Amino acid sequence: MSSALSLAVLLWTAAPAAGDWCYESNNTTCADPSQWHVAYPKCAGNHQSPVDVVTKETHYKSSLKPFTFEGYDRALNVTVKNLGHAARFDLPESGKVAVQGGDMTGSYKAVQFHLHWGADAGPGAEHTFDGERYPMELHIVHVKEKYRTLKDAMHDSAGVVVLAFFFEKSSNDNSHYDVLIGALGRVRNTNSNTTVSSLRLDSLLPQPEALARYYYYTGSLTTPECDEVVTWALFQEPILISATQLTTISQKLLTETGAPMKNIFRPMQPLNDRTVFRSRAAALLHRTPALWLGLLCVGGRAWLPE
Repeated sequence: MSSALSLAVLLWTAAPAAGDWCYESNNTTCADPSQWHVAYPKCAGNHQSPVDVVTKETHYKSSLKPFTFEGYDRALNVTVKNLGHAARFDLPESGKVAVQGGDMTGSYKAVQFHLHWGADAGPGAEHTFDGERYPMELHIVHVKEKYRTLKDAMHDSAGVVVLAFFFEKSSNDNSHYDVLIGALGRVRNTNSNTTVSSLRLDSLLPQPEALARYYYYTGSLTTPECDEVVTWALFQEPILISATQLTTISQKLLTETGAPMKNIFRPMQPLNDRTVFRSRAAALLHRTPALWLGLLCVGGRAWLPE
């Protein structure tokens, strides 16, 4: 065998197969985010997510209406599965759980939600605000009502809406998340699953009056195949959760290789020619942990006027 052929065989056998992606940069059996584009060319697109929201560069958009939530107060039986790179919470198909708002036309139904976190209680959100990263981020994934699944919606450039919520460390536990933490403990290994009974989505979110404050932009899924079909709404009011709970969440699951499931977030992507818009109630400065501490020190206000 020639040396050139031998090298080609070596490279082919060492390269991760399509579909074998992960967040672990030191894992030679799968492609980390810097290599996703090799097997998934869409991951090298110009309108990728997540992005850093530079709040002073956001633009107020008058058409951004408050979101209305239908069925978020229903008691749902949710299926939880360890995918090997994250845990997915699948919502039942029966009964309508949906949102309207932003400048979307029509209603979008919720199909699943998931979390992105770091190591222990360290930074782990995907989107950042003025360079600051929260410890965890919740994504509630919705598709146009005419589609049955997320896969069906991939062919529509406006087929998917993701509502993103951010977590801020508190001295107190958030009791609403105890049921999710318990469920994660029951799906420690890849492909294991369990059920959470009677879960209300609205119990996981900030108070309703805070949900009018959000940022809005077009982007992509943050996991392969990175389809650029997502409208993002990033809600400004953080969800409070204790450092103990954050640490527990990051220690519950194992990846497909048996490693602890930590730092499961995609690195920042360039905004390129896009604009991040804000609703009328959203502040020019986002209340990041560091900023909020500084405002407290000088007696400042959390929300700045338009």
